[in-house]
Amino acid sequence: MEEKKFDKNSIIGITLIVLIFVWMMINSQKDAQKEQALKAKQEKIDKAKKELEAKTKQVTTTIADTTVSDTVKIQKLQGTLGSFAYSATLPTAKEGFTVIENDVVKLTIANKGGYISEAILKKYEKFKKGSGQLVELVKNNNAELSITLQTADNRVLNTKDLFFEPTLTKVGDNQVLSMKLKAGANEYLEYKYVLKPNDYMVDFDIRSQGLSKALNTSKPADLEWDLKSYRNEKSVTYENQNAEIYYEYEDGKISYVGQGKDKEETPAKTSFIAYKQHFFSSILMTSTPFATAKIHSTSLVNDVKVDTVFTKQFKSTLPLAYRNGELDYKMNWYYGPTDYKTLKSYEGKNLDKIIPLGWGIFGWINRFIFVPLFGFLGGFMNYGLAIIIFTILIKIAMSPITFKSFLSQAKMKVLRPEITEIGEKIKDPVKKQQETMKLYNKAGVNPMAGCIPALIQMPFLMASFRFFPSAFELRQQGFLWADDLSSFDQIVKLPFNIPLYGDHISLFPILAAIAIFFYMKMTSGDNQMAQPQQEGMPDMTKMMKMMIYISPIMMLIFFNSYGSGLSLYNFMSNLITIGIMLVIKKYFIDSDKIHAQIQENKTKPTKEGKFQKKLREVMEQAEEQKAKGKK
Repeated sequence: MEEKKFDKNSIIGITLIVLIFVWMMINSQKDAQKEQALKAKQEKIDKAKKELEAKTKQVTTTIADTTVSDTVKIQKLQGTLGSFAYSATLPTAKEGFTVIENDVVKLTIANKGGYISEAILKKYEKFKKGSGQLVELVKNNNAELSITLQTADNRVLNTKDLFFEPTLTKVGDNQVLSMKLKAGANEYLEYKYVLKPNDYMVDFDIRSQGLSKALNTSKPADLEWDLKSYRNEKSVTYENQNAEIYYEYEDGKISYVGQGKDKEETPAKTSFIAYKQHFFSSILMTSTPFATAKIHSTSLVNDVKVDTVFTKQFKSTLPLAYRNGELDYKMNWYYGPTDYKTLKSYEGKNLDKIIPLGWGIFGWINRFIFVPLFGFLGGFMNYGLAIIIFTILIKIAMSPITFKSFLSQAKMKVLRPEITEIGEKIKDPVKKQQETMKLYNKAGVNPMAGCIPALIQMPFLMASFRFFPSAFELRQQGFLWADDLSSFDQIVKLPFNIPLYGDHISLFPILAAIAIFFYMKMTSGDNQMAQPQQEGMPDMTKMMKMMIYISPIMMLIFFNSYGSGLSLYNFMSNLITIGIMLVIKKYFIDSDKIHAQIQENKTKPTKEGKFQKKLREVMEQAEEQKAKGKK
């Protein structure tokens, strides 16, 4: 058989077929790639379209929310918020805060309620110097301000539950914050805050616009201001004793609510209310007095070991009267120290009167002698030294009175033997007193001369009990072992609590108690008691002996938790008085000369004084009445 072979034409044909097949495969692949590319491009186009549609829809929704949708939202909220439902549709209708501050105070105002949610005093620390904790008068919802509004359709709304729209601007150096609660584009209730540089006082206006139809304005809207006062000092007991509500009413009168549980006052024409927290205060003032006010205070300190965070709960309800259907009140907030000079600097506002410097002569002594003198001394020396120098100056100024008192006591002592002799000879009390008065008159001795100087000094002593607990300058000022002259000077911490005394031992009250003991020994001891016991009269000798021991004990008990500055003053006061009396006794009082002078006075014609004459006439009348009774 003949073998078959590929000829030239066959090879060419097969080659062409293979080339055609390869060409077709390549073209097919290119078409597939092209198709995939077109498909991918289409997908990108479709995706871009979807994104564009989504954005377009979002923009449309946003536009609708601020235009047509407001109507729907407002209609849904009308059931609860009435006209003020508009405020709930604004972008600011959410939790938010605005801060205004200067060098001395920082205030944070919340959108919800439009009120101050935080008030920090930037120059003062809690408890003790160096603690690093600034004094915070408002924080963590311890304070609240709200106006109760009644709508025209009899709904009751509280502004504390509604959102305000904040707008912060600057006018010169002043920060101006407008908080608006809107019932429409041009209808709103506004709180306006204006904070000046380096000032604790904030201008605060409340006004409304276009709400006369939305609200029931036939009766006032109630402004409610509550504050639970934080403890800021070392002694919660002492701080609580000095935490108080003061208020001004009826054109300048100042009063206070009182201490204890559930104390309440309802003054008329109230122009300011001060929540005084001992050394710091929150004060609301108004240029248009509130017609009436309901002010309430209650103590939150029942157990000093447990109740250590707050001292008092303060509450006030104040009516805001509508004028022409709108509210318009010019007010001020004060968040700052209860410092006499600082409060006095706000002229015409009477804020310094919230510092309890005492009434009548006690207040005059504090305002015109103690405050300026102590302020001058404290300006260039340690406050402990200032108290010592202050006390020395006061005692030197009072030394002539001390001399007269001691001289009178010396004269009475010289007359004691003769007075005793009269008491032994005459048993009738009235006649005995008559003869004693004749002896006084003849000897030229006034038995009241020793009492009058003591009475003159008494207002200064009482004034000091008001001045030192109120002296802001002493806060966190150390002296010797005392780290704070406005609080107790603890030297020993006790593992237990002694009723009335406390759980610690303070040293300055001990020193003051010792000084007052020796002072009373010198002035009221047996060597100074001039008169014998009268029938029917209390035994004054025994009473004075008891007081020698009772007074120091009372000093120890009640002053142990008081400010150490007051104890230091009392210690130095009695110590200096003892020194002055020793000097007078040694260099100015001579018993022999006094005796000789009295004997010489007896030989001279005497002129009866008005007091002695009146006393004699009273005794003679008593004797006559007694004689008639016997008949």
